[in-house]
Amino acid sequence: MSTTLRLLVEYDGAGFAGWAAQPGRRTCEGELSAALATVLRQPVALRVAGRTDAGVHATGQVVSLPVTGAPEPRRLLRSLAGVLPGDIAVRDVAVAPDGFDARADAASRAYEYRVLTGAPSPLRRERVLHHPGRLDPDLLAAGAALVVGRHDFTAFTPTDTQHVFFHRTVLACAWEARGDELVLCIEADAFLRHMVRVLVGTFLMVGRGRWSPDRLAALLEGAPRPAAGPTAPAHPLTLVGVRYPG
Repeated sequence: MSTTLRLLVEYDGAGFAGWAAQPGRRTCEGELSAALATVLRQPVALRVAGRTDAGVHATGQVVSLPVTGAPEPRRLLRSLAGVLPGDIAVRDVAVAPDGFDARADAASRAYEYRVLTGAPSPLRRERVLHHPGRLDPDLLAAGAALVVGRHDFTAFTPTDTQHVFFHRTVLACAWEARGDELVLCIEADAFLRHMVRVLVGTFLMVGRGRWSPDRLAALLEGAPRPAAGPTAPAHPLTLVGVRYPG
């Protein structure tokens, strides 16, 4: 008998070369696959909702896998906690409907990117981008609003890419003030590689007053990568959730 499991996974991306397994490199997929194979005593093939890059964190990553038999979710959760390293954890295990695919069935993914303005914070330096200068919240809001909808995001992904289709639908995009941090909250049907990080680099150009929001709007019509802003660092970016139909 085959069962499909759905896992909620959290990880600190600092020690990983991204999600996807790579020969000779430590990855989230590699660590989780090894732990699951040990606990379940069978080979596993994982499907993941979002393939995060090196240094990117997750609190709401979703993984699916078919397994032989019907493992008890609470026991599996406890067993995985005993074998996984401290920078990756399975927070929940559930039995999913037959055929559930964490990647193909996802309706949207949501990310957050944290920017600290003002004085630096030593305790948050691995989770925020420190920006000592002032950022205009109205300009940031205007830039974020332009991104909502379906656009050509060619300017927001590396030129050397495996992507062949560059249109994505952004369902929500806004900057939130959280204490002394500004947090970009963005949800889309799917994301291109580095898309959120290049958007952040471009938003910061707008927020500083160096670029007008109109310049950002022109980028959403398929402009080349050099026309957009710099790629912001990976460490302040977190995959916070995945939404499924129903």
